[in-house]
Amino acid sequence: MATSNKRTCLQYLLHLAQDNLDFRLPEIKALLSLRGKPFHPSLNFKEKSPFWCLDGLSEEDVRGIMARSVCAKSAFELWGHGQTHSELKTSLLSYPAENMSPFMHKDSTYRINVYTFNKTLEFSDRIKRIDAMEYLTFEGAVSLKSPQHVFCLLEDYGTDPNNIPEHPNYIYFGRWIADGQRELIRSHSVKNRHFIGNTSMDAGLSFIMANHARVKENDLVFDPFVGTGSLLVACSQFGAYVCGTDIDYNTIHGKGRSSRKNHKWRGPDENIRANLRQYGTEKMYLDVMVSDASKPVWREAALFDAVITDPPYGIRESTRRTGSHKDNTKPPDGIYGESHVPVSQAYHLSDIFTDLLNFAAHHLVMGGRLVYWLPVYRPEYSEETVPLHPCLRLISNCEQTLSSHTSRRLITMEKIKEPEELDSLAHLADPRFSPYQGHNAFREKYFSGLNKRCVKDNDNKSDVNGE
Repeated sequence: MATSNKRTCLQYLLHLAQDNLDFRLPEIKALLSLRGKPFHPSLNFKEKSPFWCLDGLSEEDVRGIMARSVCAKSAFELWGHGQTHSELKTSLLSYPAENMSPFMHKDSTYRINVYTFNKTLEFSDRIKRIDAMEYLTFEGAVSLKSPQHVFCLLEDYGTDPNNIPEHPNYIYFGRWIADGQRELIRSHSVKNRHFIGNTSMDAGLSFIMANHARVKENDLVFDPFVGTGSLLVACSQFGAYVCGTDIDYNTIHGKGRSSRKNHKWRGPDENIRANLRQYGTEKMYLDVMVSDASKPVWREAALFDAVITDPPYGIRESTRRTGSHKDNTKPPDGIYGESHVPVSQAYHLSDIFTDLLNFAAHHLVMGGRLVYWLPVYRPEYSEETVPLHPCLRLISNCEQTLSSHTSRRLITMEKIKEPEELDSLAHLADPRFSPYQGHNAFREKYFSGLNKRCVKDNDNKSDVNGE
């Protein structure tokens, strides 16, 4: 549209989902950085709010964000806003006419929607709000089914469902631009996935991790604890080539007992490749292999654009690596042959994270990102317990609460320099980079918290019965 080039002073409004609140800002920042854009919020920006106003973007930038985001529901070109409908009217009447005119001429069709956050309006009240905006000179025809342009009046009634105000806290009006990718959460639900396990990652979180990692078309993405491949599914959806490793032979090859209800054994085609085939991204699947994450199997080179993973915590999946504490002698030839798999030993969480960060430092391309989950015991957590590496910069640290005493944190890091021998020595000497040993007792603390809660619940039941 020729006149669109003259439109100035544009501001955009994001309407965000009210789940995974801690993950929304890093996702939007990551998607903006993919386009080389900084995050510029308006002065009244509130991170926990369902509405964010952003400056310094083009409509193309906003469409690019919405084509990837699973945290944002919709995006609008903001025409006016205010704490009351009177303030909204003043704001709309002062909005540049040249910005409105391309969408209000007589040959256009339009529709106005009314959306209220944290409050339900009767249909008649919605119609009244639309009628009250007659001061906007729409010259086109109304089309409820297939309008060329959609506008939205959005009223924010706060986030407390137990204290809903009579009047909205804030009101926005704008032109709808695009919806986010919330549909991916439903379409890729693990409930309908061909191959799953006890620890298959939730679809929404998988896509959030891929966005935090800035996974894009033709990237090479690696998961060293691949499991049933949920993260590979998400990354392949964004056009990346995917591969992974896992120490569990049965999971990698889709053998053994099924994780599905009423299914005793896995079928012959239950595997990671089948998952990608289910979503039409099999061509992005390179391969997976049985491998120990603590042992080097890759050549010394920067191979991957992103390393994205969910390491085992020792709760539903054991933490182990190949090897033994015993002084085993090599068995005589012919007893085990080449197919012998060494016995396993404990793989402490502090060692897992040390190995993971070292792997990322050596095998990520410059600017590539590592995204992984860190389980924490909340009473003991501090920022100092997050593993660091001199070659990796911490980008974001988001919490997902698991219980009153445990949570896991999604850690995103970016490679900023190549590792050198002197860096390795400094790494060992600097206390900031020493692995936090408290992670090793996470399993015991997790179950001790459950036991305490069970005891408390039983005591409460005894009190009730006693009454």
